[in-house]
Amino acid sequence: MKHVILTFVLAGSLFLTACNTEESSNTSGEETISMWVQTSKESPEGEVMFDTVQQFNDEYEGIYEAEIEFIPRSGGGGGYEDKVNAAVSTETLPDVLTLDGPNTAAYAEADIIAPIGKYLSDKDDFLPSIIEQGTYEDELYAIGYSESGVGIFYNKDMFEEAGIDLDSLPTVEDPWDWNQFMDLSKKLTETFDTPAIDMGLDDKSEWLMYAFAPFLWSQGGQVVSEDGEQAAGVFNNEDGVKAMSFIQEMQNKNYTTISPSENGFETGKYPMMMSGSWSIQMLETSYQDIDYDIMPYPVSPDTNELVSPTGSWQYAMSTSAENEEAAGALIDFLTTTEALVDISLGNTVLPARYSAAEELEDQVTPQMNKLIEQNTASGQPRPVLPAYPQVTRAFQQTVTGLSFYETDELQQLLDEKAQEMQTAIDRRN
Repeated sequence: MKHVILTFVLAGSLFLTACNTEESSNTSGEETISMWVQTSKESPEGEVMFDTVQQFNDEYEGIYEAEIEFIPRSGGGGGYEDKVNAAVSTETLPDVLTLDGPNTAAYAEADIIAPIGKYLSDKDDFLPSIIEQGTYEDELYAIGYSESGVGIFYNKDMFEEAGIDLDSLPTVEDPWDWNQFMDLSKKLTETFDTPAIDMGLDDKSEWLMYAFAPFLWSQGGQVVSEDGEQAAGVFNNEDGVKAMSFIQEMQNKNYTTISPSENGFETGKYPMMMSGSWSIQMLETSYQDIDYDIMPYPVSPDTNELVSPTGSWQYAMSTSAENEEAAGALIDFLTTTEALVDISLGNTVLPARYSAAEELEDQVTPQMNKLIEQNTASGQPRPVLPAYPQVTRAFQQTVTGLSFYETDELQQLLDEKAQEMQTAIDRRN
């Protein structure tokens, strides 16, 4: 194993808690499988993981015994990643671990995780975005146990007050383009004398790549070339300028804000919010007076192609696993349809399998079904490449830089950031 300390990035972790570790009780299993996860046992996600591991132990009693250790991430992404980095150096990794989707290539290139494709059942049932985010150099190294997505949350009462016909709003089959979305934002901004939408532009983390790359993809652009070798001439081409111009225009016209009020949508200040399934849980729990629904992403008027973000935490097998068959059996069990339905319901996250989506249709809210529908139709993962931490940082800086550059300076901004990406890629090569 290469002794490499990786630099990891946040990707919208939904539940961040104080650090603690807990293990499932070990009985007399013939083969012990160690497992680390990035959440707390007390979180909804951790509770489902713990229960599923116990089901695995019951199913394989006398053959395998899995021990799960909970190592929550801190607000800065530390805790879990710190322990993984230390274990890489000392070669003390567990048999099975979780990792964030964009880190797949870095883990695989550093020989930290091993291919797992041959251990998984019904691979064709996984969403393409799940397979793509876990694949590096044509090998499946990790498999997501849930999906994620972002939509445009809107306050139905505020829309009606502004004279907007709710039946006229866009759908996954018939999305609105950027011009139509700006017309809507203009009307809402003028009606309520406040920005129409909180797009999360104050978030300086992975959210900016996760949530805003779909505008680039809808335009037909890319962050890097398909082979992951080129950013210069790709990120900063005409499509990149057009996509960033749309985001900048939303800011310049005050349709969105770079310093939103806390919980502005939830308290009725902003008519719209760009967010994901985690906000459904919050709204249903703490803001039940808000009558809301969700629209799909607006699309480029040049392509009319709907693209939405995806990305999730995944299970992987470390190259330190002494019994690959046992570790593979555990990962396979943790990603069955039944297990993925349980984690979607328990953690309010999108399903990673088609079969799980079908089972969930009658068990989740209409708003969640809209995110599932959009994800199934248009989900696209972020690039899988070893230099991802540097590439996403440059993308984030591009988005935050839009408020500091004039419209006629956008090409200069994209040229600078594309070159930063290219330098990082070349160094890794």
